[in-house]
Amino acid sequence: MPLFWRERLRPNATPFYISDMTSKFSRQHCDQVLIALRRIIRASDIHSKRIARDSGLTTPQIVVLRAIDRLGEVTTRTLSHEVSLSQATVTLILDRLVERGLVDRYRSEKDRRVVHTRLTVAGQHAVANAPTLLQEAFMARFQRLTAKRQKEIVAALAEIGDMMDAESIDAAPLIATEASFAGA
Repeated sequence: MPLFWRERLRPNATPFYISDMTSKFSRQHCDQVLIALRRIIRASDIHSKRIARDSGLTTPQIVVLRAIDRLGEVTTRTLSHEVSLSQATVTLILDRLVERGLVDRYRSEKDRRVVHTRLTVAGQHAVANAPTLLQEAFMARFQRLTAKRQKEIVAALAEIGDMMDAESIDAAPLIATEASFAGA
């Protein structure tokens, strides 16, 4: 089986066997998918950095603040279900928000084991002034598509996730970089 080297076109490129790619056309499609994925990752990264710079908050912090605003006084467990993040992650986010004076946590008078969270006045102000998140703009555009097109996109992205061995990775329905979770 002949071995073709991309070195002719790109020095230091990885060699591939012609049988590994069914055609040049298939390679072009693969490159287009990889470029689209990279653009999505970059858009998420750029938007996350812009939000942090403009608001001083991470995307997950804004999502949690908005959920508390919507739900009112809430437990960490209920909040974690609402935002589709683990209780440990939500607890880290709440710790940061407490440090910044955006939320208060207090024990229930009925059951001292239960801890509730509520927005402070500063937290209400932060929610009112929070920027639009990338997933909100995406959702508005996605919802304008036909149901058939939405299903096609969901199926294609799920298949891509499987191809990347990502089916076991837990993810919340929000677009944010891992860096924005690191600072919780």
